[in-house]
Amino acid sequence: MIHKVEKVIGGRTLSIETGHVAKQAHGSALVRYGDTMILATVVASKEPKENCNFLPLFVDYRERSYAGGKIPGGFFKREGRPGEREILSARMIDRPIRPLFPKGYNHELMVMVTVLSSDQENQADILGSIGASCALSLSHIPLETSVAAVRMGLVDGNYLINPTYSQLEQSQLDLVVTGTRNDIIMVEGAAKELSDTKVLGALKEAHKGILEVLEMIEQITELAGVPKKQFVPQEVDRSLEDKVRSMVDDPLSEILRIPEKQQREESLEALVKKTVENLSEKYPESSAAISGLIGEIEKNKMRRMVIEQKQRIDGRKTDEIREITCEVGALPRVHGSAIFTRGQTQALVSATLGTGLDSQVVDGIEQQEYRKTFMLHYNFPSFSVGEVSIPRGPGRREIGHGVLAERAVKPIIPEDDFPYTIRLVSDILESNGSSSMATVCGSSLALMDAGVPIKKAVAGIAMGLIHEPDGTAILSDILGVEDHLGDMDFKVSGTREGLTAFQLDSKIGGISLDVLESAMKQACAGYNYILDVMDRTISSPRAAISPYAPRIVTIKIDPDKIREVIGPGGKMIRKICEESGAKIDIEDDGTVLIASVDEKACQIAVERIEEIAGDPEIGKIYNSQVKTVTSFGAFVEFMPGREGLVHISELQRERVHDIDKVVKVGDRFKVKLIGIDKQNRTKLSKIAAEMEEESS
Repeated sequence: MIHKVEKVIGGRTLSIETGHVAKQAHGSALVRYGDTMILATVVASKEPKENCNFLPLFVDYRERSYAGGKIPGGFFKREGRPGEREILSARMIDRPIRPLFPKGYNHELMVMVTVLSSDQENQADILGSIGASCALSLSHIPLETSVAAVRMGLVDGNYLINPTYSQLEQSQLDLVVTGTRNDIIMVEGAAKELSDTKVLGALKEAHKGILEVLEMIEQITELAGVPKKQFVPQEVDRSLEDKVRSMVDDPLSEILRIPEKQQREESLEALVKKTVENLSEKYPESSAAISGLIGEIEKNKMRRMVIEQKQRIDGRKTDEIREITCEVGALPRVHGSAIFTRGQTQALVSATLGTGLDSQVVDGIEQQEYRKTFMLHYNFPSFSVGEVSIPRGPGRREIGHGVLAERAVKPIIPEDDFPYTIRLVSDILESNGSSSMATVCGSSLALMDAGVPIKKAVAGIAMGLIHEPDGTAILSDILGVEDHLGDMDFKVSGTREGLTAFQLDSKIGGISLDVLESAMKQACAGYNYILDVMDRTISSPRAAISPYAPRIVTIKIDPDKIREVIGPGGKMIRKICEESGAKIDIEDDGTVLIASVDEKACQIAVERIEEIAGDPEIGKIYNSQVKTVTSFGAFVEFMPGREGLVHISELQRERVHDIDKVVKVGDRFKVKLIGIDKQNRTKLSKIAAEMEEESS
């Protein structure tokens, strides 16, 4: 039976339908907004996964090319591995639903979101979040709490719910918020240096929209949902728990006061190993249970230490930031580089400047093809955490962290008056908490070192939360273990003028707006402190770009002359590039970008292009080549495709008796343009060119 609910949200109709397609999935929902439509399905394995102490959830988000009326590129003409946007959308769906499953639930889960139609105005990722939550609510899977998502924009001081692509181009904010009836679970977004007050206002408005969507999910679940399967978590052996607690209680208290990450982890591993060995005879095949129990005890002790003693693992206060060091110019031949170290987290960031030909072509179903001139890529090698792993390209986490840092830095990148393509690469050399925010700080330093004319610096910080019935603590600049054992990972970045990017993940059922407001205030104070430290190393861009970066000269030509500069089949522009050694990029409006590390090469290219695209100028000297010799003078090519007459009287100062002895076809010499008649015929003089050069 088909069930459908509709509601007008953000000025457009949002509809959710079930029972029409994908009926063998355990839960499915068709979600439509405008003419954008997605299908969300969820399936759970019949039996739990053996020896699994985590939630085996996988979320896949795929865009079908036909949804945007396109045929995929490439030889096979079909969709391949997921692109960056698809990976980011899958992460955005995964993160808010993951903490809502009951503890100990280990059935394999597959959430699939497929974009079936795109109207190029309404974004499908929000619909994917709504559809995934609805499919889970309709299914037997024991997820009692539903979530919903909205996107927020800010145009002319007014908040917009689910802005269109065209509205987002004018917006100062692009914010995705996912939440429950009472709390916020996930935040992901970017801003153009907005105040924390404006961002918090957007969160409050977003929650109103979330409540409207939740009403729709609850309504269709009441109509078509199936009973939830009872999930009974595996009971803990109390005798084993007591034994483990008695053996590890005191040692864990000491281990949790070891500030150095590797030493602490090695001590913890040794304690686990020793405990398993001591209990193996009485409790065989319980190593996983023992390890899990020790992890729970560690978590509770760390949290009590913060709440009761106001003390963190490394001895810091809740709002204290680790020691920071900054270096610039760390790599000798790159265009710009920096090493940003905060505690045991270290990022090496390099900046490379290129031309428009180096920009990235981006094509998707929801937008027209465009060129991307600023890129930030993030790498997380296994040695940064002392582990062994074979590099296999960037994973979902690396892509997500790179895009977060890119959003944070993008508002400070010059656009109109800086004709370079910029690529930043962050290689994490050490990691113990918030390497993505270290990337933001290192990127700002590297840009200044490269001489990119950014007007201000940007920095970032990661905030944590310990929420207990008897107290709450907000932690600045969290360690890796505080992220793992805490309740929140809230990353905030910005300049002194305002926020540029933020990302919130909740490890519990949600976070109240009051707690978020306090965390935001503490985060702003934290990243401003980091900016102060960064300013001591470099506070403004270098006066000139790196000598190893290409010089770009911009000239303007008549758009009607573009074809002449390019030549048939690109013959002319290739010839200019070969003669000068420069790279040349011509835009449709007649803007020509000429790039080379050698300034002389740029000048040669400029002269050649101006010769082709320029109009003849009386009084200007040109290089010429003789094309035809007549009894009354020589016709020479002084501009590409443009010939003029050098009269016999203008060839030499002495009288010419035999012109064939003075000039022949193929000769090259300089001429001066001395006149243009009414028929647009040019008069040239070799004598005048020689006299001007002699006088100069």
